[in-house]
Amino acid sequence: QNSKTTSFVVVVLSLSLSLFLSSHPLTPPRNRSIMGKKIPKGDPAKGKKIFQKKCAQCHTTEKGGPHKQGPNLNGLFGRQSGLAEGFSYTKANKESGIVWGKETLFKYLVNPKKTIPGTKMVFAGLKKKGDRADLIAFLEQATA
Repeated sequence: QNSKTTSFVVVVLSLSLSLFLSSHPLTPPRNRSIMGKKIPKGDPAKGKKIFQKKCAQCHTTEKGGPHKQGPNLNGLFGRQSGLAEGFSYTKANKESGIVWGKETLFKYLVNPKKTIPGTKMVFAGLKKKGDRADLIAFLEQATA
């Protein structure tokens, strides 16, 4: 009887933790959607052009590349905001708790200053979903 009760409690706690984590705001959705909307599949070639036009003056992507006005983005996916070694981040970036992935970037790139109030990133954002998806597809390849 005691082991059945213990097993039941373990199962209930595990399910509760799973439900909490899956609904936590910092946990990216598993179905590549954000706020109920699907993230379009991006084209890395188009994303490279967007990066060169809108991002390259402040960021690099290659391993060991220099920081510019913004940090080098190599190793971006899975990294917490504000932790690229050797770059001076704002307190807002360091304390945002954001872990970079497709979903977090898709939201961030609409309006960086709205997503992380206090960031020093001077970029108005990419309003078109397709442009954001293309840029993210490029970054996935270029920063791996």
